[in-house]
Amino acid sequence: MSDHRTDPRALMALRLPRAMQPVLTWLTGRPAPGERVRVRAPWTFLLEALAWTVLGQLVGAVGFATHGLISAALIALSLVLTTAGVSLFQIAVFHRCAHAQLFADRRHNRDVGRLVSALLLFKHFDRYQQEHMSHHSVRTLLTEGDEFNDFVLGFCRLEPGMPKRQLWRCVLTSLASPRFHTRFLVHRARMSWMSGDRLHDTVGITSWALGAAGCAAAGWLIPFFVLWVLPLTLLLQLVTVGRILIEHRFPDPSHSGDRDKLFQCRVTLGVFPGSEPPPHDAATLRGLVSWVTWWADMLTVQLLVRVVVLVADTPCHDFHHRRPSSPRWTEYAHARQDDLDAGCPGYPINYGETWGLIRAIDENLAALSSLPRDASAGR
Repeated sequence: MSDHRTDPRALMALRLPRAMQPVLTWLTGRPAPGERVRVRAPWTFLLEALAWTVLGQLVGAVGFATHGLISAALIALSLVLTTAGVSLFQIAVFHRCAHAQLFADRRHNRDVGRLVSALLLFKHFDRYQQEHMSHHSVRTLLTEGDEFNDFVLGFCRLEPGMPKRQLWRCVLTSLASPRFHTRFLVHRARMSWMSGDRLHDTVGITSWALGAAGCAAAGWLIPFFVLWVLPLTLLLQLVTVGRILIEHRFPDPSHSGDRDKLFQCRVTLGVFPGSEPPPHDAATLRGLVSWVTWWADMLTVQLLVRVVVLVADTPCHDFHHRRPSSPRWTEYAHARQDDLDAGCPGYPINYGETWGLIRAIDENLAALSSLPRDASAGR
């Protein structure tokens, strides 16, 4: 069991009212000690993804119909909402369809997965499913050809043994680079619309062409590019980089050759938005400033991270890799906590975690930096 004296989530439960706990559970991806489980049907994630996306488009349409600061604020909100929706489609719908967990019928999972991949420029579902199932094997994870390694070491061009500062520079340069994002988009289009599956490719290309043509005819071509194309391309790619960089931790060189459950535990940790709340001394000016600063961070940076980057069960990605077939994935926060409290039966060590997206990326880049220059992390 986790130590409540040092666990940020347990301290939130101790220092904040009970009424706030369900919101904090969603925001952090960790439940309060003893909090009741709220059961959720898998298909509701599809409805949630649709709701975020449709709401984003509606807010953006209102934004383009108004003027001034209100217009700018609504368009900015629209971009966040639509990016959140598309991220949910990627993680909670497309990914779960690959595990045949969104619907009871395997064919429904496949059909929805194929449609999502065609419309949202994701890799053809069948190929993604095959590669992702291989990624879940401890013999393949973090080896040459693994989807995580291919993206971080290949696509992002990060190299083992580079100084951490240089790795950070490479990441930030890529995020700001038009060339990187163009290369990323071309790769996505090729994997989605040039898959060799004629029906799949036709559905994707035709849908985008008709959407662009219809908006052009209605005089809404600019809103189409701003409200739809921008979140589906640049913004999704930005959050995808941030999310993939924390999905797995590069192993210590002394353990990188071990392909066992201990290796699996060490290379996948929980990553939770948030931080430890300040102690109860708000009566002093210093205490008040601490609480205002903490809440400002939680309701801006951490909320944005949760909404667009660490969406759905991403904070509990370690639970997903230890229990990939668990039917409790929809209640991921409580399922992971229950497993942690039980000592994670069947595994040699319990769950580990990091609080904060930036800290998690920094720790992973430090781990990559510690590897020998000639190493491929899982070789």
